[in-house]
Amino acid sequence: MLLLQRKPGQYTWVHAKQSAGTLEAEVRDAEMVIVLDGCTDCCATKKLAATNCPPHIHIVATDLGIEKKGMDDVRFPEIELVVKTILDRAGSREGTKPENQ
Repeated sequence: MLLLQRKPGQYTWVHAKQSAGTLEAEVRDAEMVIVLDGCTDCCATKKLAATNCPPHIHIVATDLGIEKKGMDDVRFPEIELVVKTILDRAGSREGTKPENQ
């Protein structure tokens, strides 16, 4: 949500818990698909794999050093780290093809 507030109109959030067909319809025409998984189980990536829309960028929060804490509140420094990582990777990948996953 912080990213959406900082860059209004540049990013759209799509929840991966919806059906694969709905998910595909929502991301099909996206210029860049960024998948944020919470841990190495990669649930969002697996859900996106059921579509024909591979991610351009894949980020795993635990790979950034963010500890998996179940339903605990996320801390502001963790949010800042994820937003910075998204902005850095999106900026460096503009105009490139999706990563092979």
